[in-house]
Amino acid sequence: MKIQIKRFDKSLPLPLHKTPGAVAVDLCSRIDITIQPKQIEYIPMNVAIKIPDDYFILQAPRSSTHKLGLMAVNSIGIFDRDYCGENDEYQFAAYNFTDKPVEVTKGTRLTQLLLIKCETFEVEEVETMPGLTDRGGFGTTGKK
Repeated sequence: MKIQIKRFDKSLPLPLHKTPGAVAVDLCSRIDITIQPKQIEYIPMNVAIKIPDDYFILQAPRSSTHKLGLMAVNSIGIFDRDYCGENDEYQFAAYNFTDKPVEVTKGTRLTQLLLIKCETFEVEEVETMPGLTDRGGFGTTGKK
């Protein structure tokens, strides 16, 4: 399957699978930016993507992003198929959890994208959940 990607800065590489077993592609910062301690910045990730029908894109931090002192504000990002306009550049909402400024240089790989198949659904409200047994609430399977 091929997807259409627009790069805003053509000096940065296209996102590619780095190994044969990679399920995600990395995105990198389009700019140099300093994120102050305990602050949030939106980092442009250099792509707009036309997502195929019946799919969505999940954006997650790379496993090494925390080593920079950054974490995703919203843990993950979900990009809908209709977020694909000419100026709909993907962003990374980054939080600096350290006590020092964090310097991100242009080209630093920060997030990864997964293309995931999905179905839309309708909601049907019911008064009770027929035939199901209560498990006892959230987090009831134990602490370990």
